[in-house]
Amino acid sequence: MKFPKFKAAAVQTSPVYFNVDATVAKVCSLIKEAADHGAKLIAFPEVFISAYPYWNWIMSPVEGSKWFKKLYLNSITTDGPEIDKIAQTAKDYDINVVIGLNERVKEKIGTLYNTIITINNEGTILGKHRKLVPTWAEKLTWSGGDGSSLKVHETNIGPLGALACGENTNTLARFALLAQGELVHIANYIALPVAPTDYNMAEAIKIRAAAHSFEGKVYTITSCSTISEEIIQLFEAEIPNARELLTRKNSSYSGFIDPNGQQIGESIIDEEGIVYAEIDLEKCIQPKQMHDLLGHYNRFDIFNLKVNTSSQNAINFAENKEPYKQQEEELAFKQWLENNNINSYNS
Repeated sequence: MKFPKFKAAAVQTSPVYFNVDATVAKVCSLIKEAADHGAKLIAFPEVFISAYPYWNWIMSPVEGSKWFKKLYLNSITTDGPEIDKIAQTAKDYDINVVIGLNERVKEKIGTLYNTIITINNEGTILGKHRKLVPTWAEKLTWSGGDGSSLKVHETNIGPLGALACGENTNTLARFALLAQGELVHIANYIALPVAPTDYNMAEAIKIRAAAHSFEGKVYTITSCSTISEEIIQLFEAEIPNARELLTRKNSSYSGFIDPNGQQIGESIIDEEGIVYAEIDLEKCIQPKQMHDLLGHYNRFDIFNLKVNTSSQNAINFAENKEPYKQQEEELAFKQWLENNNINSYNS
């Protein structure tokens, strides 16, 4: 097993709100910038393509319904040209990319998923993870994913996993990734100034990241969005105090936590930018001698986590096998007759 050393990048910025093409162009530009700085992994915020549903927090469900329609019309599929363009850029610049998006599925008109796409440095889409449980007001926008996407992907920079925002408080979801050998964890977020007044979003992100890194002895990279002036003005047209609601400080944090739960490299709160850190996966080894939750520091004769990894589909087609069952029964009966030296059914 190899333990690579590499530079990682975490993006903290806003999308071009409700503009998929412009946001994808921004993504590709940021990938190039990070690669030019020597990064081999870049993490983007939650649902970066191309909007977070802030209306769920500052409007009634009825008032927000028209915004859901707009979001749906500006969502994408995971096999569309937008992801193809990002994957090609990842390949061109030899960099792994993890990015959040609003995913729609052609068979489910009106259903959206909060999805993370993982793309390797060869431009291959390794997997998509749908947020298992939308948080609080988010339930007005997204449906929940299933266990089929709880996967760790083998990459040239090590075993890579990802969870979205509040999922990083789910101990069982995090353990499911650790148990698959995760050494690099991406936790992507949105800026949340509309949280309760006693809730420090930036600090909450750091606490979650430190908990995962310290417990699992892994690196955690957090990438969080910001709220641009464009977004504020969009909501100011309908909500008089939108600026006040959307500009609270300590609403976003992006940075890096090492296997001892300590911050490393650069970090950023509220402002826009790309931050970097040097990652050395060999540093995951020694801390595990103390606490290896996947091996000697656990009791699997006492604890047993079961994960349902089947896909939850609207319909599962089952072939009608009754004719074959009837034939099998007839053959079995004939064999029984022969075994008992009975020459005909009438004997």
